[in-house]
Amino acid sequence: MRPRPDRQAQAALLFLLGATVLHAGWTDLHLRYVKAGLRPLLLLAGAVLIATAAATVRYGWRHRAGKDDPAGQDHHPEPRVSWLLALPLLALVLVAPPALGSYSATHMGTALQEPFGFPDLPARGPLRLGVGDYAARAVYDDGRHLRGRPLTLTGFVALDGSGAPYLARMTLDCCAADAQPVKVALTGEIPPVLQPDSWLELTGTYTPRRTRDPVNDGPVPYFEVTAARPVPPPADPYDDAGSG
Repeated sequence: MRPRPDRQAQAALLFLLGATVLHAGWTDLHLRYVKAGLRPLLLLAGAVLIATAAATVRYGWRHRAGKDDPAGQDHHPEPRVSWLLALPLLALVLVAPPALGSYSATHMGTALQEPFGFPDLPARGPLRLGVGDYAARAVYDDGRHLRGRPLTLTGFVALDGSGAPYLARMTLDCCAADAQPVKVALTGEIPPVLQPDSWLELTGTYTPRRTRDPVNDGPVPYFEVTAARPVPPPADPYDDAGSG
């Protein structure tokens, strides 16, 4: 005897969900949804779901219809529409959503907050900083370790309602649902044509100049641009703890 149809459906959906979670965890797909540090938990969750699916199938085979229903009552198969639950899982694998970008950045206030401290930086030479790291050091450390040094930032372009350019990066506490932007205003040798959501690698220097975010009046530091070049979006589009 085969397992009951409803258990077959449960097992199939559990397996599909587990396989989808594992696929997202093994590839960079999960970076569109959660922080990179949550990858081990995703892999564990996917493995548990697949193991549960296997246990469900095994249970169904061991409890045949006669033993499972001694009164001989008819089993009610699951409605066929329940298989539509598999469609969102397939969409998750086949159609990865775009990362949050300039629209979100210009409609949300900067999430810049004063950190508890700043990691040590190399004493000399050029620095490659995350947008969040630069912004925090420029605002809350007065750029003490940034002055007079070549700096490189990477982020996407955002233009506010007046056309003022920003280099921005979305930051995550946990997942994309709580993403918030950190913005750096641009001055200096800015490219004459800027396309929102295009990614740039900017070389330049610290400047003490600051402005206020037009959305929430939060502090936004400036960056003195000396060179700019377009770059492809990174595998991880979100800024994690100020990393570039």
